[in-house]
Parts: sequence; C-alpha cells; structure tokens
Amino acid sequence: MEFFFLAWPLLFILPAFIRQVNQYERGIVLTTGKFTGIRGPGWKIIIPVFQKMIKVDIRVKAVDVPDQEAITKDNIPIRINAVLYFRVIDAAKSILEVENYFYAVSQLAQTTMRNAVGEVTLDDLLAQKKEVSGKIKHTVDSASDPWGIDVQSVELKDIVLPETLKRTIAKVAEAQREKQAVIINSEGEVAAASNMANAAQTLSKQPGALHLRTLQSINDLSSDQSNTTIWMLPIEVLKALDSMSAKK
Repeated sequence: MEFFFLAWPLLFILPAFIRQVNQYERGIVLTTGKFTGIRGPGWKIIIPVFQKMIKVDIRVKAVDVPDQEAITKDNIPIRINAVLYFRVIDAAKSILEVENYFYAVSQLAQTTMRNAVGEVTLDDLLAQKKEVSGKIKHTVDSASDPWGIDVQSVELKDIVLPETLKRTIAKVAEAQREKQAVIINSEGEVAAASNMANAAQTLSKQPGALHLRTLQSINDLSSDQSNTTIWMLPIEVLKALDSMSAKK
C-alpha cells in the first residue's frame, strides 16, 4: 500500500519525460541548447527544461513552385510553374543549418527556375522540358546539400505564352502546312507531266497507236449524249478537199 502511494505521482510525472517518435520521423535532441543526438522511432526519454526534441519528417515532400514570370534567352516573356520533390536525408542539418528548410527549398527552386528559363530560347524550352528540368534539379540539389536535403525530381508543368505570341505561332504553323501542301501538289504535277511525256513518246513510236487512242477517246465521249464535241481539222486537210472539189 505504501508503494502504491509512492508510485501514484509517477503516473502523472512520467508522461512529461516521454516523447514518441514515429517511423517516418527523426528526433533532434538539444540538451541545454546544444545538439546531443538523433533519436529514432519509438518512445524516448527527454528531461524537461534541460532537453528539447524537435521532430523532423523524413518522408518525400512536394513543393508546388507557383507561377513565375520569366524571360527566355530570345526575350520572350512567359509564365511557368513546376513541382519539386525532395526528402530530408540528414535531420540534424535540416534543423541546425537552415531556419525553415521547406521555405528555403521553395525559394531556391523559384529563383533557379527563372535563371534556367533565361538561359534557353522558347523553342528549346518547349522541345527540351526534361533537359531544363534536369538542370534545375541539379542546381537545387547541389545548393541544398548543406541543409541535408536530397532533391529527387523537378517537373515543369505549365508554360503560359502571351496571347499575341500564340496567334503568331498559329499563323506560322498554318503557313508551314500551306507550304507543305503546295510542295506536295507541285510534286504531283511534275510526276503527272513526266508520265504524260513518257506516254506521248511511247505512242509516237508505235504505228497506229495514236489513232487507237483517238478512237478510244471518241468512244468515251459518245457514251454520254449530253457531251458536245468540237473537232478541229488541220488546214492542210481543208486545202486538199478544196483542191479535189476544184478538179471536179
């Protein structure tokens, strides 16, 4: 009974000494203001007043980099945003070396993205988004190493162009399609002319072939009674007929 009365106050005091660290966390312990170690998952004893524990989440985090106004290398203003994924690999550095690592990574990503966009032309940015994203990732990862941060990936999401530029790009695309259509049409005409020349050459080499072709054309025209045909005779034929009538 006496032991029960002595242990009863401990039931109220003990929770003040216990801190729980979850599996996805690490606990940074400061003793009288000095870093004294990292605590893993589980229940840990922390002496109030003398010690303090700061929990750090080591799971992968996503930073939504808001829309940023940037100017490409060819002086075209655009708006661009991205998403950055990172995780804490050194819990102590993330607390001791930077005041707010999440905010710091976000600001670093914004400035790096603007600088990366300014080093490429608009065409390269649209065609090489993965390469630009990789460059941003490398820069942010290197700069955040002292904070115990590992940047896993950076993805450029939306690239918003000015309305005037959108109309210009649409006109250029339409002009290119028209150019391609003209080229295809001219190539078809060249091929047709070549085939006709070959056909004419073949007909001229075969006796009677031209007459057969003429008869075939007459047969095609006669199949439709609505067709009206006009036959043109050489002037020599008319002269021959005239001379024959004069002799009579």
